[in-house]
Amino acid sequence: MDYIADGFVQAFQLLASFDPEVYGVIGLSLIVSTLSALIAGVLGTVSGIYTGLKSFRGKRLFARVLYTMMGLPPVVVGLLVALALSRRGPLGTLELIFTPTAMIIAQVILVTPIVTGIVFNVAVKRGREVYELGKTLGGGPLDLLKLFIKELRVELLAAYVTGFGRAVSEVGAVMIVGGNIKGHTRVMTTYIAMNNSMGNYAQSIAMAIVLLALAFLANAFVYHAAGEEI
Repeated sequence: MDYIADGFVQAFQLLASFDPEVYGVIGLSLIVSTLSALIAGVLGTVSGIYTGLKSFRGKRLFARVLYTMMGLPPVVVGLLVALALSRRGPLGTLELIFTPTAMIIAQVILVTPIVTGIVFNVAVKRGREVYELGKTLGGGPLDLLKLFIKELRVELLAAYVTGFGRAVSEVGAVMIVGGNIKGHTRVMTTYIAMNNSMGNYAQSIAMAIVLLALAFLANAFVYHAAGEEI
């Protein structure tokens, strides 16, 4: 058990030393995951509100497919994106494979169904009353969207935080499409996996501490937005 305690001590020392490689990995992770969550948040909010409020044939089937897609296997998504972006793939000319952009694409595909599903569920349960209120007040489409976001901001924030959490903790897809290249596509999750396999527990623990801290801060933000005491 001593090696575990020593690993935690070394991990804190590593973080306190502001090691350039460690903080470079953290910075890239935050950039990739934040951009992915933002793009997925916009797509998921618009599609979730629209499909949740609109009555159309096959809505139940759509909901089942959507909820199934919320659990897409990351390695499968990573494989499909890698095949599409590879040199012999249909998008190979863009030369995006093993780049942060490829990682963002994979994460957006993974996160968008999650945000869409949560927003869709909220829109089905509470969206109609908000819609009717907006119509009563004479609001247009943009006004209705603003009212919906205002009235259901806590649920929407929870959806975004969930999406960000999925993005920042994802390893399978980003490993495949990014390649875990040092100083280029290495993020926190791939860094943890690599160092754990090499027996470098201090580095793995250091990144795990950062991931846990991010999860705590994200959830604290949601509770604060909900008006609850932390």
